[in-house]
Amino acid sequence: MSSEVSNESVSRQMQSVTIHDVAREAGVSIGTVSKALNGQGKLKSETRERIQEVAARLGFRPNMMAQNLLRGRSYTVGLLTTDSYGRFSIPLMKGIEDALGTAQILVFLCDARDDAQRERQYIETLLSKRVDGIIVTSRRTDPRPAIDVGQTGIPVLYAYTQVKEGNALCILPDDEQGARLAIEHLVEHGRRHIGHIMGPSHFESTQLRQKAVRQVLKEAGLATHEQRFLSGPWQESWGYNATQFLITSDPQVDAIFCGNDQIARGTIDMLRELGRKVPDDIAVIGFDNWEIIAASSRPPLTTVDLDIYHLGQLAGSRLLTMIDGSRETGVIRHPCHLVIRASCGSHDLVPIQ
Repeated sequence: MSSEVSNESVSRQMQSVTIHDVAREAGVSIGTVSKALNGQGKLKSETRERIQEVAARLGFRPNMMAQNLLRGRSYTVGLLTTDSYGRFSIPLMKGIEDALGTAQILVFLCDARDDAQRERQYIETLLSKRVDGIIVTSRRTDPRPAIDVGQTGIPVLYAYTQVKEGNALCILPDDEQGARLAIEHLVEHGRRHIGHIMGPSHFESTQLRQKAVRQVLKEAGLATHEQRFLSGPWQESWGYNATQFLITSDPQVDAIFCGNDQIARGTIDMLRELGRKVPDDIAVIGFDNWEIIAASSRPPLTTVDLDIYHLGQLAGSRLLTMIDGSRETGVIRHPCHLVIRASCGSHDLVPIQ
């Protein structure tokens, strides 16, 4: 007998409990159950509590998707990325999720992997799920084609990437401001012969950072020597080789600002081989604050932090206002900060805004 009861109980639990079951068990109408579980209507507190207790005991879970669609919302957002490495998309996603989580919005992560067809399929899928909005991101900040959401009116925001359409909202790190922080710090600490080993010259971030370097040197009354500006790939080996060329051709150099932390680590390795002490002889500053590289460099690397997490939070909060009907356009440059470590003369972690 006990075995029969047990099997019957299991069978009942495996079946989907409906709002009809809750209404029948509680002895009320379906409409009353709906009001009680949604916090609506004027019900006696004991009635509301009894219905909630019955629903919990039966294991009833409301169809949130159906409820949300009735409200005209899905409470979901798509995050479309081409950054399959995750270096920038992961902290960005964390910031976005934290901002949207307060509004109980779920994020669908879609990795297009620089494949236009794959990206289009993801967009179609997100539209079919009736997401409330889409955030598009990348592993670089250079302009990309705008995505097409047709006549849906779904708000689209671009974070850590941009489009040239004037009716779009793009949120980017302020590369120019970040580079300015680095060079101003070097100048303030007595460095007068500053080299700049940068990434590929066609990248917008490279151009903005170089612009800031030249401007700060000009403002400080320091000469700009073209042989101190070297452009190459975002690679450690480039930093290594470029540093050898820079120091052998211009022994006066007393500081090097690098386009990213990988380049900076190559720079530090070559300086060590050349018998130059960091930071006593030559100070080094990187860019990105990639913790696994910056903190483990010898010495630990001073670097510009892009503040990607908070950029993601800003993107999430701005998308919420767009979902609520606000029209947001233009380009927002989110400030970077400087994390000071031993490679420029200080062993203390001090963020400079």
